[in-house]
Amino acid sequence: MHLLLVEDDRKLGTLLARVLTSSGYTVSVAPTLEAAKAADAEALDLAVVDRMLPDGDGVELCAHLRRASFEGPILMLTARGETRDRVHALDLGADDYLTKPFEIEELLARLRALSRRGPLVASLDVGPLHLDMARRNAFARGVLLPLTAREFDLLAYLARRRDQPVSKAELVQSVWEADEVVPNVVEVHMSRLRDKLGEDAWIIETIRGVGYTLRGASEP
Repeated sequence: MHLLLVEDDRKLGTLLARVLTSSGYTVSVAPTLEAAKAADAEALDLAVVDRMLPDGDGVELCAHLRRASFEGPILMLTARGETRDRVHALDLGADDYLTKPFEIEELLARLRALSRRGPLVASLDVGPLHLDMARRNAFARGVLLPLTAREFDLLAYLARRRDQPVSKAELVQSVWEADEVVPNVVEVHMSRLRDKLGEDAWIIETIRGVGYTLRGASEP
């Protein structure tokens, strides 16, 4: 996942970039509001934004990203924890708010939770599949699939990245909590998901040595 990290503290920014990269994210770092605004919103999956920047307020970036049709999650970092500050940031487009100082483990957990929500869309259609994101229902050719919550999260994540290769490591990081991960967890859930897709199991393609992709093309 491509993450925009907006942090003017060079030491903290370097630390966070290293941790996020080791956790599977592709990280673009911007130390200023101006640099962050120059980022390609369409290429981003999520953003971590410091509230206090040398050339402005990170909340302004939230509004800028939303105007640019960025629908991914935004996590705001700040030393200002007053309720009115949190409300203001959330009203202008932030999805979550983490007060400094914070533990790295909590930051990563919040990013995983935000990633599971995905873009703010009502539904997704890929091939014979229709996903109702609000009700968390998936249909194949109009028939409701009996998916578990985790199976729906897995299918929705692949659907949001249709026709793109998604590694097992990325799926583990984005769909599961750390304490839920056991050996072969992706393979087990993928097998169950394919069984429930039945004749439409072809839509999930295994890419040897990489992971999986959800095919947006018509049935072969």
